[in-house]
Amino acid sequence: MFTGIIETTATVEALNQEQTNLHLTLSSNITSELKIDQSVAHNGVCLTVVAIKDSSYTVTAIDETLEKTNIGKLKVGDTVNLERAMLMNARLDGHIVQGHVDQTGTCTEVINQDGSWTFTFEYDSNANNVTIEKGSICINGVSLTVVNSKKNSFSVAIIPYTYEHTGFKNMKVGDTINLEFDVIGKYVKRLMNL
Repeated sequence: MFTGIIETTATVEALNQEQTNLHLTLSSNITSELKIDQSVAHNGVCLTVVAIKDSSYTVTAIDETLEKTNIGKLKVGDTVNLERAMLMNARLDGHIVQGHVDQTGTCTEVINQDGSWTFTFEYDSNANNVTIEKGSICINGVSLTVVNSKKNSFSVAIIPYTYEHTGFKNMKVGDTINLEFDVIGKYVKRLMNL
């Protein structure tokens, strides 16, 4: 369980394909605090630490993960948002995030608002996921508030701190992003469709 509040970022150091699995080796300023078998959200995808060496660690993404997320599109040198699992005795500063990406989307617009940024994203509405105005959304692991919600698109406003401390500073139009829709909204939608 995560909150969508990004702790830090990591840099992709190596990508090794083994059959249908992809082993990602990353370096981060929190590597020394990680341990084998620990769950860490990478761009919102919950992956297990399988190896640690010096300032780098390795996680493995299986075929299912590669098909449903943007993890398989990463390249050496790319920046990844990181969040370790939440502590049960800590504040829930973002919203309830499972680390299970529902689908990917595409960045369609980035507007510099002279002190903040508005990012717009489109997604395939055939997957039956929905956003609501002022509701929660998780983009590449970042808990955000939806503005301008439409059937297959929405926008978010990014403050300077989030822009500088996450992968949003590198995001551009055309980029594929991971989306985890609000878990409460998913349950409500399912109940309404029964």
